[in-house]
Amino acid sequence: MDTLKVELGTRSYPILIGAGLLAHAEAVRRHVPGRDLLVVSDTTVAPLYLPALAASLPEQRRLEVILPEGEMHKTLENAARVLDVLVSNRFGRDATVLALGGGVVGDLAGFVAACYQRGVALVQVPTTLLAQVDSAVGGKTAVNHPGGKNLIGAFHQPVAVLADTATLATLPPRELRAGLAEVIKYALLCDAALFEWLEAHLEELLAAKPEALAHVVRRSCELKAMIVGRDEREERGDRALLNLGHTFGHAVESATGYRKWLHGEAVAAGLVMAAAMSRELGLVSPEELVRVHTLIERAGLPTRGAGVGPDAVLEHMRIDKKVLGGRLRLVLLRRIGNAFLTGDYSGEALERTLAVYCG
Repeated sequence: MDTLKVELGTRSYPILIGAGLLAHAEAVRRHVPGRDLLVVSDTTVAPLYLPALAASLPEQRRLEVILPEGEMHKTLENAARVLDVLVSNRFGRDATVLALGGGVVGDLAGFVAACYQRGVALVQVPTTLLAQVDSAVGGKTAVNHPGGKNLIGAFHQPVAVLADTATLATLPPRELRAGLAEVIKYALLCDAALFEWLEAHLEELLAAKPEALAHVVRRSCELKAMIVGRDEREERGDRALLNLGHTFGHAVESATGYRKWLHGEAVAAGLVMAAAMSRELGLVSPEELVRVHTLIERAGLPTRGAGVGPDAVLEHMRIDKKVLGGRLRLVLLRRIGNAFLTGDYSGEALERTLAVYCG
């Protein structure tokens, strides 16, 4: 079992990574505080992993809320449903909310923990590759709104992240590929060596080889912990780099009602669009654009915008959280392994990129 740490002063917390972690009662109990515990999971994950987790949990009052699976259910209505359970059972400020599942469960349960009595303890137990490498770490919590993805949310750091890599063995291939999009994102934004490693070892990842998956989980968590430690709330700009591919991808997700693609699939197409726009601006080389496109295609991920027209995508991009002073800021590439945030770009370049990759 590996242990990393997100360094945030009094809000610092560990990330535990290991196969079989859910059955490691001593480690689980050490990191699940509180007199009362509310476990939030979904209809897919709970039957698979809740029994093993429950056997490892400390002796405390425990209730469970099992939500429907899928991004379309990450709503205020379902958050209210979880809050109702906390209120009706008189959970106090010493309660803990534990999120067992993928990014949807983690985001929604984290939002509830941030809101209930102005904040209670949160433990993230991610069970998908996407959640283990990205969404469970860093304290971003949110629910969706019909007007856009993750528009209603709060920063609320967990007290611990427990990533059992053995849960990845039951992931459907589509979910596994979707998680790889976030790993590719980290490589593109700040780790060219990781990008080369992915090019050489992609087949091992697609075959769900445990050693390869453990490597990318650990490296992705290292990179995210480093960035979050420097810029917890996106006040300096460093953390905004983690949105590489997301401004394009979130717009596609919103325009399709979160029903056509998984989040990672939308991010993958967004990464291609970000690289293509960087090429339009004369930044990345033609060869680098081909490498990005090829790796994402090899991973079985989409490279174009789900049939949504460029005007619809642009409209959703304009209400992105990175709009500042009426100007949409984008995360683009100078080269593989070097991303930057900017609002200084040609509108025509953005329109040309969307015209090619959307519709």
